[in-house]
Amino acid sequence: MSAQTIDDLPTPALILDRAILNRNLKRMSDRLRDAGVMLRPHLKTAKSIEIGRRAVEGHDGRITVSTLAEARYFAEGGFTDILYGVGVVPSKLPAIAELRRQGINLRMVTDNLAVAQAVAAAATGRFWPQSGQSAGGETFSVLIEIDSGGGRAGLPYPELPGLLDIARVLHKAPGVELAGVMTHAGHSYHHNTPDGIAAVAEQERQAIVGAAEKLRANGIPCPIVSAGSTPTAMHSRDFTGITEMRPGVYVFNDLDQAFIGSCSAGDLALSVLASVIGHYPHRNQVLVDAGALALSKDISAQEFKPQVGYGTIVDAPAQDMAVIACSQEHGFVGANEPIPFGNLPVGSRVRILPNHACITAAAYDRYYVVDSELDGGKSVVDVYDRINGW
Repeated sequence: MSAQTIDDLPTPALILDRAILNRNLKRMSDRLRDAGVMLRPHLKTAKSIEIGRRAVEGHDGRITVSTLAEARYFAEGGFTDILYGVGVVPSKLPAIAELRRQGINLRMVTDNLAVAQAVAAAATGRFWPQSGQSAGGETFSVLIEIDSGGGRAGLPYPELPGLLDIARVLHKAPGVELAGVMTHAGHSYHHNTPDGIAAVAEQERQAIVGAAEKLRANGIPCPIVSAGSTPTAMHSRDFTGITEMRPGVYVFNDLDQAFIGSCSAGDLALSVLASVIGHYPHRNQVLVDAGALALSKDISAQEFKPQVGYGTIVDAPAQDMAVIACSQEHGFVGANEPIPFGNLPVGSRVRILPNHACITAAAYDRYYVVDSELDGGKSVVDVYDRINGW
C-alpha cells in the first residue's frame, strides 16, 4: 500500500472510519442478539468481504445480497447461507443452480406464480425455463415476498393475493424448499421520530408474521420470517414472530439515517475525500472535484433537512456548508454565511458526508480505511475491496 495518509490519496476517494464501523456493527449485533432475532445483514451497502465478515461475527454467518455478482463474490469469500433479495426471474435460475451445486445455500425470493412454476419445473428436471434446455434436476430455496406497506414489491398485506397458490407450487415441488416469507419496510425512511418508525416496524411485523401464520394454518411450513430495514431494526419495540432482520446501511450510516434518527451524527463511518479546485467569491462557492459520479445525486436526506444538498462538509469553516449542486465531476460547495476561502486553499482536501452511503459507495472499487481512534483518521491503515456490477 503506497499511500500513508489521506493526503497521499488521489481524489475523489472513499474513506471508511474503522472505529465508527466497528461501533455500528456492535450496536446492531448486540441489539438483535438481545432481542433473540438472527442477523442477516444486507451487504448491498458494503459489498465487501472484509466488512461482511465483521458484520456476522457472533452470528451464524447468514447474509443478504442484491445481485448475483455479489452472491458469487461472497460465496468465494466463504459465505454459504446467502439470500438473493431481489425478485428472481427464470433466466437467472441456471446461475443460482450453479452456486447451489457448489454447496452455497443461495436462497431467492418471488411474489409471482409463474416464477414459482418455473422454479418447480427446473427443480423437477424438465427444462430450463425460456431456454428449452434440460435442467437435469436442481434444488432451490425460495422465500415469498410480502409488501408490508412500502409499495415496492411483494404480495400486499392483508389481502395477500395468490400467497397460497404460490406457496403450494413451491412446497409440493420435489427439490424445492419453501423457506419462508420476507419483507422490507422501505417506508420507514420517511419517518424521523422513534414513534413514527416504531409504528412502521409494527406494521412490518404484523404483515410478515400474518403471512407466516396464514401459511402454517394451511399446513405449509414457514421456518424463516424475515424482515428488516435499518430504521425498523433500530426502533422496533416488538420482534415477536420474526426470526431474522436484514438491516444494511447501519454498517456505515449516512446523513439520511442521522436525520431519520437511526444513528447520531458521530456514527457516520463513510465519507468522500475531495480536493478544492476553485474559488468563486462572487457566488460564495468553492468548487471540488467530487461531483455527481463521486457523490451520487441521491437527495434522500433533503426530506428532513434540505440544506444538506448532495453532502455536507466535515469540520466546515462556515455554517451549513454543503455540496449544493453538482455536475458529473464538479461539486459546487456553498454555505449560509460567507466562506473563509483562506481556510480552503486550492489543492486542500475536504471530506464530504453522503446522503445515501449505499449509492455513493457504488462509484468506487475500494475503501481507504482510517481509524479516528488512532490519529484522528489521518493515516490509511488498510484497504478493503468491494464488488460492483450485476
